[in-house]
Amino acid sequence: MRILSIHASSMWYNATQKTKLAEPLTVREDRMEECVVLFCCVEKIDEKNPDKVIASAHQNILQRLEKLKVRKVLIYPYAHLTSTLGSPQVAFSILKGLEDALNREPIEVKRAPFGWYKEFEIRGKGHPLADLSMTICPYEGTECDFTCPYCHHPFKEADAEHVCQQSAECTGTCSGKQAIIGEKR
Repeated sequence: MRILSIHASSMWYNATQKTKLAEPLTVREDRMEECVVLFCCVEKIDEKNPDKVIASAHQNILQRLEKLKVRKVLIYPYAHLTSTLGSPQVAFSILKGLEDALNREPIEVKRAPFGWYKEFEIRGKGHPLADLSMTICPYEGTECDFTCPYCHHPFKEADAEHVCQQSAECTGTCSGKQAIIGEKR
């Protein structure tokens, strides 16, 4: 999961157009003052352990809020932080899970609607700690076997799908790690 966190004086958004993945709209337009805006993007790798991603993001966000002395958060779905998007179903469940986890804390939480095009205005604070990029990894705290040559995410060999590099007629019975994941990096 990628998160761009911005300590903001204010954040306003207006949902303008829904996509085919849009959740039902409860609030079309909203704003929050003196908050931390979390532009969140769920990645394909997050599908391996959504609960770990939610728990890790929750802890990282709480640490950030404590450091900034802020008790308000606006979760803003933002698919533009990666080229390896997770499925919409998993993305929505992770963002909703993060919202639920943060709602159990003594902080005010809002979440912009998922699957909608939105116009927005943000007024960042502009201090040295105001902007922070976070990468939440479902493998945090474990040793990974490989790094993806495309997105450079770590991953475990056991999670690699069989992809044969040899032919379209492959039945999946070829052997060797090269046929499964390419050469070890």
